[in-house]
Amino acid sequence: PADIISTVEFNHTGELLATGDKGGRVVIFQREPESKNEPYNQGEYNVYSTFQSHEPEFDYLKSLEIEEKINKIKWLPQQNAAHSLLSTNDKTIKLWKITERDKRPEGYNLKDEEGKLKDLSTVTSLQVPVLKPMDLMVEVTPRRIFANGHTYHVNSISVNSDCETYMSADDLRINLWHLAITDRSFNIVDIKPANMEDLTEVITASEFHPHHCNLFVYSSSKGSLRLCDMRASALCDKHSKLYEEPEDPSNRSFFSEIISSVSDVKFSHSGRYMLTRDYLTVKVWDLNMETKPVETYQVHDYLRSKLCSLYENDCIFDKFECAWNGSDSVIMTGAYNNFFRMFDRNTKRDVTLEASRESSKPRAILKPRRVCIGGKRRKDDISVDSLDFTKKILHTAWHPTENIIAIAATNNLYIFQDKVNSEMH
Repeated sequence: PADIISTVEFNHTGELLATGDKGGRVVIFQREPESKNEPYNQGEYNVYSTFQSHEPEFDYLKSLEIEEKINKIKWLPQQNAAHSLLSTNDKTIKLWKITERDKRPEGYNLKDEEGKLKDLSTVTSLQVPVLKPMDLMVEVTPRRIFANGHTYHVNSISVNSDCETYMSADDLRINLWHLAITDRSFNIVDIKPANMEDLTEVITASEFHPHHCNLFVYSSSKGSLRLCDMRASALCDKHSKLYEEPEDPSNRSFFSEIISSVSDVKFSHSGRYMLTRDYLTVKVWDLNMETKPVETYQVHDYLRSKLCSLYENDCIFDKFECAWNGSDSVIMTGAYNNFFRMFDRNTKRDVTLEASRESSKPRAILKPRRVCIGGKRRKDDISVDSLDFTKKILHTAWHPTENIIAIAATNNLYIFQDKVNSEMH
């Protein structure tokens, strides 16, 4: 279970890809430079560095075990030769610095080759130390630890476009941190009621606007989105805009509230739209229209009749993520049976693809999959009754500029890219 991938994130150039797992480890992959001799190996991702980010802890005051599982990773925009990322488990956020060393200094005056201090009486002349080449070493060092900011489980972190601050959200509160200050944070959203028995909703995800450092959005378990403006007040309990779709009374059922809970929210790269994922659909919202989404896509509508058994096996509480492509024209999200779905916003075409060892040999073209509910079946169709609900794709990421996607399927990471000069596969 420690190897199960719990988050996937490309950095801002797409050259690096980080995954976090349930064992508290972070694995960073680096894209190899394209070589003319081997056109097939263009831009493959190989392991660059692996480090232990979080360890299991125990809160003695509350008699609670704190898992080491990495909930989220966020890269910071690169400002020098080093790379930086934030990783968080349920309680503690850490800032890591990743640096490369391919030279080492030799010829110290006061130390010998092993680093021990020389007897000063033997030093009769001075020399200038020189840098000698050595094998490349990737060093990962913890720079900051942001602890004690959350009573409840951290579900999301988001770096602000000002590159100085970031926010972290748990079930009931959102905190604003400065990247250089670890001993205090500002509480910018608090939805905890005076009496916990009056609690009706929790925060499920949050994200900063990509261009306006004063704007952020958070989603709730009731299916609503709240856009907040930090210029309006220090505590953003009063939202600037509330995005909510009125429920269709004909679709009302025992499961309505559970399946309307938003599991992920992502701003488009342009900053004009927001993408949300609930249990059965992905929706695109225009920031200027609060009454309803501008687009709604059914991810796996064939599961509507199966909600009862999905409730019994707890799958109905699975939190799927969603992603935009670099030009905001295609959206992607995961499903069951190792399927993931893509929706083209321009042509309204959609495709179901499978991430599994059997169906994805290196450099093979993925075949679209189809799920049938009943009646006639085509040759390659899969019946809704034979779907494997233990194989679920919750975590996905899209390269910021190219058609390269990363898919976490339990403990396997799949990287797919479209063929050169062809349509999306």
